[in-house]
Amino acid sequence: MPLSPLACDPAQTRGRQFPMEGALARGPRSCYQRDRDRIVHSIAFRRLRSKTQVFIAPDGDHYRVRMTHSLEVAQIGRVIARQLGLDEDLTEALCLAHDIGHPPFGHAGEDALHAALADHGGWDHNAHCLRVLMLLDSPYCEHDGLNLTWELLEGLAKHNGPVGADTKPLGGRGRAANWALAQLDAAFPLNLREWSGLEAQVAAIADDIAYDNHDIDDGLRAGFLTLDHLMEQPFVAQQWYAVERRHPGAPRERQLRELVRSQIGIMVNDVIAQTRLRTVGMESLADVRAAGQVSATFSPALAEAERELKRFMYQRLYLHDEQLAAAASARQVVAGLFAAFAQDPALMGGQWAARAPDDATARARHIADYIAGMTDRFAIASYQRIHGEVPERLSNV
Repeated sequence: MPLSPLACDPAQTRGRQFPMEGALARGPRSCYQRDRDRIVHSIAFRRLRSKTQVFIAPDGDHYRVRMTHSLEVAQIGRVIARQLGLDEDLTEALCLAHDIGHPPFGHAGEDALHAALADHGGWDHNAHCLRVLMLLDSPYCEHDGLNLTWELLEGLAKHNGPVGADTKPLGGRGRAANWALAQLDAAFPLNLREWSGLEAQVAAIADDIAYDNHDIDDGLRAGFLTLDHLMEQPFVAQQWYAVERRHPGAPRERQLRELVRSQIGIMVNDVIAQTRLRTVGMESLADVRAAGQVSATFSPALAEAERELKRFMYQRLYLHDEQLAAAASARQVVAGLFAAFAQDPALMGGQWAARAPDDATARARHIADYIAGMTDRFAIASYQRIHGEVPERLSNV
């Protein structure tokens, strides 16, 4: 399928922070295919296989982690991008990379790092994603970072809409660039105040579709959600009745998995139709950026149903008592590691200890970089090595 005039065309890329010599362009790949491949081969991406998605230290092998979630987001993103005539490789790369900045234990770990850096500018997983890709994960001899394209980086930076602008992305408040994003933007300006291309917007809503539905699957598996709970949601109930009509004799477990697939399909088709509607009259990528609002989105009716589903999931799953208890233990691990490394940077070992800066703010951020790169298992093992114990609810990792 030919690219839509609204797509990010790899032939028109704004390039990379560090220009590549022809000899370094290995293989017949577009610049966005190269981005995707660099992400897949990165250490930071591999670590996602052992980082929390929803459940901290789950007992079963079938629960999602950051890597499996990212793969599922990429599948959904590519389907939408293909139907809209967008660049699938850029969309996939954005989907695969969007969670690379998460620390161990997901949002619980992020809360602990943000508290630890309260006097040093705070900490944000989205900005740290850019920090990892542009500075920390450095396999190349010629430069720091993965040296990804401008379009990939700006899409990640504006994952939830413009940064520092007067606009209110996705119905929320405008966001200011924190210290990490501000530093990176100064080195390689990403036009933070304007909307990203459609590929980045598709990646963002594919993320919502994936976790809205796959977290239901994991919540059912864990026993935190039941079918009776789900039937409180009119959108879910409607899809469930349709599944029962189509598959009246199927085992309940298979019906529930069909429910998840059905909801994903409904949401994907809705985004495709609504995005086509929102982009009527647009003739170029510049029009997308200048629209002043998100262009890849749900229809108003489904957007409201999706917001209600999120509220339900917070009440029944994310803020479940057992989840809150596990999050408290996770915050204890991250806070305990930060305090120990701040008191004695040598405990980090290797080059991380050797490169610890003398300046208090720089040192705090350096320590946060080290902790954020840890997997759940490595963080717990490090905490046990230093403190001689494993916090309750994390002992099965």
